[in-house]
Amino acid sequence: MPTTLVNSIASWFLKKRFHQIELFLKYPNEVQNELLLNLIETAKDTQIGRKFDFASIANYKTFAERIPVSTYEEYQNIIEKSRNGETNIFWPTPIKWFAKSSGTTNAKSKFIPVSSESLEDCHYAAGKDLLCMYLNNNENSQMFTGKSLRLGGSKELYRKNGTVFGDLSAILIDNMPLWAEFSSTPSSRVSLMSDWEYKMQAIVDETINENVTSLTGVPSWMLVLLNNVLETTGKNNLFDIWPNLEVYFHGGVSFTPYKEQYKKILPKSQFQYYEIYNASEGFFAIQDKNNSSELLLMLDYGIFYEFIPMDFYGTPQQKVIPLSDVKLHQNYAVIITTNAGLWRYKIGDTVRFTSINPYRIKVSGRTKHHINVFGEELIIENAEEALKKVCKKTNSEIVDYTAAPIFMKGKEKGAHEWIIEFKTPPNDIQYFKELFDNALKALNSDYEAKRYNNITLNKPAIHLGRKNLFYDWLKQSNKLGGQHKVPRLSNTRDYIDELLKLNA
Repeated sequence: MPTTLVNSIASWFLKKRFHQIELFLKYPNEVQNELLLNLIETAKDTQIGRKFDFASIANYKTFAERIPVSTYEEYQNIIEKSRNGETNIFWPTPIKWFAKSSGTTNAKSKFIPVSSESLEDCHYAAGKDLLCMYLNNNENSQMFTGKSLRLGGSKELYRKNGTVFGDLSAILIDNMPLWAEFSSTPSSRVSLMSDWEYKMQAIVDETINENVTSLTGVPSWMLVLLNNVLETTGKNNLFDIWPNLEVYFHGGVSFTPYKEQYKKILPKSQFQYYEIYNASEGFFAIQDKNNSSELLLMLDYGIFYEFIPMDFYGTPQQKVIPLSDVKLHQNYAVIITTNAGLWRYKIGDTVRFTSINPYRIKVSGRTKHHINVFGEELIIENAEEALKKVCKKTNSEIVDYTAAPIFMKGKEKGAHEWIIEFKTPPNDIQYFKELFDNALKALNSDYEAKRYNNITLNKPAIHLGRKNLFYDWLKQSNKLGGQHKVPRLSNTRDYIDELLKLNA
């Protein structure tokens, strides 16, 4: 299909879609309230709908009073029933797909319901919006003259009743419309292979001779793939292989630790990076401007949003607020109600609002992935910003990292213990440690207070991780590829003790 034709179709769609986007930009709270009432109306005759008498809920206040906030553990039993073929439990249409979410390395897998409505009106709608926004901001784009290199997970069949489960990316690939399949590489056959290491080489072999114009995937695993491409071809940068490559759409983990490494293998200043915020539970926000670190919260994908201020999270003072009550620059846990039957569900992410007109966010971390053993409330955003600054000063590059507390023993103070695997290590690790400690103090006043004169916290301990440490750790847990992530920060020592043992 000629590029001009594709671009004109995209621009027609864009104009049509922008009218809808303008509606939720102008009337965000009204759009959200209407969406909530539509979800309640749709599900009123389900088991959950009858249990909480959805038919009599006419406003947000009643909804919030009547329906409890839930975690996956509280949903697990009814999700298992749904996986076993029972219908109309939490959503009226049959749930055919379940996105397998690994959570942390050692945790049992979660199976998140994906309805046909969430597939079409959320995930695929977001994919179209993303492309349209990109084209709108880059009118001279030639993206559609080539193919998008996608990196997804594997697919398995739950044989008892034929419901499908796998990584969300695999479910999306498996149900992709023909036009999208035609414009993507590698083929579905290769994309959905279950053996990660075999699949990696198969992707390299299938894509190096294609005209790749865009990349889509999780930064950590995409970097592994792209380095394999360079190794296989013997080239220094990716433009020597794919000269028309122009944009990388990324999400899943923070891009901050990997940005400099990507710049080295993609050495063109005009190359674009576009961030998305999605999860197994839904697609939430899109970078809608070039060179921006803020994401536009999408309010009409069948997801109703609520938030818990992190200052009170998990305490008796905890309160849940709607979108209309959020404030700038505060850290919030995200609660969602979705068109796949999740009702007031904690997804475990935290965000900060950088704008409330329109609603723009930055993902700040995870509710469980922080260190707050000594009252320091260290979040992933702090850690990544500090590491970014220190790596720049010391000309070092990081592959992966994790951190955990060193608990107080007797009169000995506590501390934070880090394992960092470097691609390019600093010349002086002690200097790195000093800079890192100071950077964390500058970013987090609670940490600074606990570190003052070593009152509560000693200096951080940093271990150099051997080459492929984190890769080997994920491999031994059968967690290679897809959406599997290294837990960055933890209040326990479970992960770090395993890694220290493997690093010995």
